[in-house]
Amino acid sequence: MHPVETQVRAWLESIVIGLNLCPFASKPFREQRVRVFVSEASTGIELLTDLQMELARLADTHAAILETTLIAIPKMLADFADYNDFLDDVDALLDQYEWSGEYQVASFHPDYQFAGTVPTEAGNYTNRSPVPILHLLREDSVAAAIDSHPDPEGIPEANVARLEAMSLAQRRALFSFLAR
Repeated sequence: MHPVETQVRAWLESIVIGLNLCPFASKPFREQRVRVFVSEASTGIELLTDLQMELARLADTHAAILETTLIAIPKMLADFADYNDFLDDVDALLDQYEWSGEYQVASFHPDYQFAGTVPTEAGNYTNRSPVPILHLLREDSVAAAIDSHPDPEGIPEANVARLEAMSLAQRRALFSFLAR
């Protein structure tokens, strides 16, 4: 297994699932229906090609076999502003191939920062990952998960509260992979 894949899987298990930041992640992860693809791309065109190929793989594979894919990007987009700008190209690709409404892409980055926040705010950690990641989700699966959850609108606030309840030392230890 690629070392970056190992790191991403550990992040999924210990943080995303371990802290229940995504209450829908545990089942497909346990059932091994989560693909982690480590992109070797070093240009935007190469990364968009990888994205297209992974979306096509999802389209060609039943959700019972492959629920979701995380594209880990260790060789580019280390700057959060560049990563955030690249998301426009991701949306354009979804539109170009008429995948909008069928798939969505969630974003994770080591320096993730929500608009209007300062970098150290606990809420930013909900979307922080060991490397830049594009998380490919099936819209049908997202809709079904939301419909089955008693309070989907409360998930973000619960996540922020969970992280705010930790001491700075606890957060630093948990997110030690962010140290560069």
